[in-house]
Amino acid sequence: MLHFRALIAAALLALGTLTACGFQLRGARPLPFETLYINMPDTSELAAAIKRTIRASGITRVPDTREGAQAILEPMGDSKEKIILSLNSAGRVREYQLRQKFFFRVHDGKGGELLAPAEIILTRDITFNDAQLLAKEQEEALLYRDMQNDLVQQILRRIAAAKPVAR
Repeated sequence: MLHFRALIAAALLALGTLTACGFQLRGARPLPFETLYINMPDTSELAAAIKRTIRASGITRVPDTREGAQAILEPMGDSKEKIILSLNSAGRVREYQLRQKFFFRVHDGKGGELLAPAEIILTRDITFNDAQLLAKEQEEALLYRDMQNDLVQQILRRIAAAKPVAR
């Protein structure tokens, strides 16, 4: 019985120190603009994910046209690569690296930059086996989807911290 009370006291002490340190989950940061136009095709999965995340935050609107938008997200490059990392003794691929690069800037549409050109590079490593071809294709698609979600979060964090850049 004495050990049980000591265990409960230790657990309560641990919980107390966790809450006292100021730890809290990272929530959605509001964007510093009332309207943000995304200059990407409507058929783009990335554009749809960015718009969905912005609309979920509630404050910023995403207009369909650039007229009247306070800020414009302008992509300058978007690429996906699959690079061989290692080969087995038979010369077959054993490991790949998936890489996604996104280069963008945010401006006000009148020549003023709100966020200087920035590049985000994401990488994921994936093992490969010929015997598990379908499973590895699904894993690759899942990793690219995860990279896209990570990319959206990084883009929005950078936009949330945007301030006009001095010329």
